[in-house]
Amino acid sequence: MTNAVKKIVVITSSLLGFALFIIFFLIGAFFYLNSPPVFSPNALIDREDVVPEFDGEICVAVNFEVLKGESAKSVGDRLAEMRLIRSRLFWQLLCRYSGEQIKTGTYRIDIPSDPITIHRLLVSGRQMLLRITIPEGLTVSKTARLMENAGICAGDEFIASASDPEITGYYRIPGSGMEGYLYPDTYLFPSGYPAAMVVRAMADNFFSRVAKMDERIRMMQPDDLNKLVILASIVEREYRLDEEAPLMAGVFKNRLDIGMALQSCATVEYVITEIQGKPHPEVLSTRDTEIRDPYNTYIRPGLPPGPIASPGAIALKAALNPAKSDYLYFRLVEAGSGKHYFSRTLDDHIKAGRLYTKRNSP
Repeated sequence: MTNAVKKIVVITSSLLGFALFIIFFLIGAFFYLNSPPVFSPNALIDREDVVPEFDGEICVAVNFEVLKGESAKSVGDRLAEMRLIRSRLFWQLLCRYSGEQIKTGTYRIDIPSDPITIHRLLVSGRQMLLRITIPEGLTVSKTARLMENAGICAGDEFIASASDPEITGYYRIPGSGMEGYLYPDTYLFPSGYPAAMVVRAMADNFFSRVAKMDERIRMMQPDDLNKLVILASIVEREYRLDEEAPLMAGVFKNRLDIGMALQSCATVEYVITEIQGKPHPEVLSTRDTEIRDPYNTYIRPGLPPGPIASPGAIALKAALNPAKSDYLYFRLVEAGSGKHYFSRTLDDHIKAGRLYTKRNSP
């Protein structure tokens, strides 16, 4: 073998060895930079942009928010500061190579997670969902407060969306708002979800639920359905025991049939708290029952202009199938259990009240 050939072999071997070294170095660097760093929850102290989740003493996840208009570099800087990734440069190269845009929202990042997994999550838009339960009998304003406290949407935006003519028109609501048509249920929404989409989701749930309750509801015109919802909302705010809901609906129907005022305390409470914006009264006075307002069923016969709350399944079914009786009155006789006494005459109603007062007097 000539010296020239030997030199070529030596140079080639050296270059090949150097190339292999570079390749193995890059592979090693890639696996190192893409490995999760040692996570310390102390890095999150006093930070408002992330919330750690613990399983006992072990941090298992963090809730991380990508702000509106935030750049990939800014996201990488925050991830590095919180020891969720090892390298800002590796993150920037990853973002540039993928070409996918990071989406605004709140995400749940499992601990540990490598940068590629985190990047895939943030570009997927699969946000963390917040669970919220809306109890039966809430008004739009009270539901808005729950939504805001849960971090789902701003309360004032929720109220505005619930009275948006475009939304009420889409659902053919006879009134000016969605009161009564936002079904009480457990929902999952992303943080910062548009209020209009929250309202639509709750309304869609309402119409889906009531359609399955009875075939008659499917055939109802908007005005007839609205009357059903109004009556159900009053029953919802009055009953405490499930089995009494149809009886109460029957009492209200009997009163409607003879043109007698419903005299529902719940409607007066609605006037005071929702229309006048005052605190909920502990006891209704005669002066309260004389408030001049269309929703006050003490002074105005017939149904009020609109629902006073969001009725649940029990109240809706009771309004649809009121118990047949000749009762015209009911009165609470057991505060603890919520039991009511139903009567046919005013005298009987008054006597029941006296007995209840005497029984509970010291």
